[in-house]
Parts: sequence; structure tokens; C-alpha cells
Amino acid sequence: MSGVTRAGSAHDVVAELLDRWRRAFEEHRAADLAALFTEDALFQGIGPRLRVGPAEVFGYYDAVPEGTRVTVEILRAHRLHEGIVGGFADVTFTAPTGETTPIRLSVVARRSGGGWLIRQYHAAAR
Repeated sequence: MSGVTRAGSAHDVVAELLDRWRRAFEEHRAADLAALFTEDALFQGIGPRLRVGPAEVFGYYDAVPEGTRVTVEILRAHRLHEGIVGGFADVTFTAPTGETTPIRLSVVARRSGGGWLIRQYHAAAR
């Protein structure tokens, strides 16, 4: 993967951020999920509505049925600029009923203080 940041490679940054996202998602911790996003984050989930900021992200994840599981496979990640990385992942959601929803996830993350936050999130069918 191209680009190295002080916190590690772009791949490492995206992998660590999406691992925190996955753990909070599977534990149905909507507040912790929302805290992974910048105040002005653009969020396009698998529904038609574009959401902006942590409060709207919270509402989206709070509505996900408890017991929904997710797998994440990082495909690519690159340093876009100093303190900004972007990447793609294949993500599969498994509902408590066993129904699966495979998506392609695109994220852009920005360094904020000592960590990284999601600035842009886009889910698309695959």
C-alpha cells in the first residue's frame, strides 16, 4: 500500500479504524460508532438517505437489529494527503435471521488529535 503516516501505513490505519468500527457494530454500541466519525462526516449507508455528522450516524446504527454480525476485508488503502487516508473494504453483514448483505465500503479518514476519525463513509452493493 502506498504512503506511510506517523501512525503506520495507510492500510494499518484503515484496518485498525474498521476493526474498532466492527467491534462496536457487533456489540450494538451506537454511541461508540458515532464517536468514530468527524463532526462534519458524510455518511451513505445501505439506505437511500445521506446523513451528516455523528448524531445522524448514531440514529442509523441504533436502528440496526441487535445480533447483526459483520466481517471486514480490507482491499486497498492509500495516503491521500498528510493526515488523510482512504480505503476500500468488502464488508458482509449477517442479520440475526442469517440473511447476508455484501457491500463494498469506501472510507476516508482524517487524523484528529492522537487518533483517526471517519470523514466520509460510502456503502454500495457488490
